[in-house]
Amino acid sequence: MAAIVTGLIPILRTAVDATATYKCRSLWFGLLCIRLVVLFFAELPFSKLDADFTCNSSTPDVCTKACFNERFDKPMMVAWNFMFVVVVISVLLMELFTSHLRTMAQKRSFRMKADEKPEAQGTEEAQMVATAEGRGKMIIDLHKDRGTVGFYLLSIALRILVEACFLFLLLYWNLHALRDEHTCTREGCKYVCILRAAPEKRMSIYALASISGMIIACSVLFCIYSIVHYLCNA
Repeated sequence: MAAIVTGLIPILRTAVDATATYKCRSLWFGLLCIRLVVLFFAELPFSKLDADFTCNSSTPDVCTKACFNERFDKPMMVAWNFMFVVVVISVLLMELFTSHLRTMAQKRSFRMKADEKPEAQGTEEAQMVATAEGRGKMIIDLHKDRGTVGFYLLSIALRILVEACFLFLLLYWNLHALRDEHTCTREGCKYVCILRAAPEKRMSIYALASISGMIIACSVLFCIYSIVHYLCNA
């Protein structure tokens, strides 16, 4: 539980303490938090995977390990964690871009004040609108610049691609290895092997696949909405 709290703190802090925001920003950070929680609990049944795998072998130190490597020949938890890191990167891409827009807008504003020109100049300033609270937090107006919308859609498309790869990994690599019984075909180790608590481990796969599918659905719907609302009606 300490690990999950440690992982949630920087995500929540980034979501709350931002100086610039944009459409559906809270949704993406909320999905990141949900994904981290599901990932944490989904990995619990796999914490002692080698101990849960047994074979009717008289030489357990050799044949059991050989059969284990034959059955679990695809990456699992390390691949899951790596995919989560890539998803975080896809969200942070837009954060870096908004930070760049805010910096450019501040530079333009300082330059205007120095030159005593009251009129607004530059695309970056046109994209920024002060919030009603007046605390310096800026909202990116996606109606003003198609380039910003395009970059936003690019980061979401990367997220969809990563989640699709994650679904493929779960359903076609990992789920197949979690069947109840396995007959080892290694030379000299033809034994029947059993995986303890296989249904619980499969449930972890289904939970991860569900949250991944939900993220893909939200991302696709938002892409359609953005194309229709910001690009087609511009």
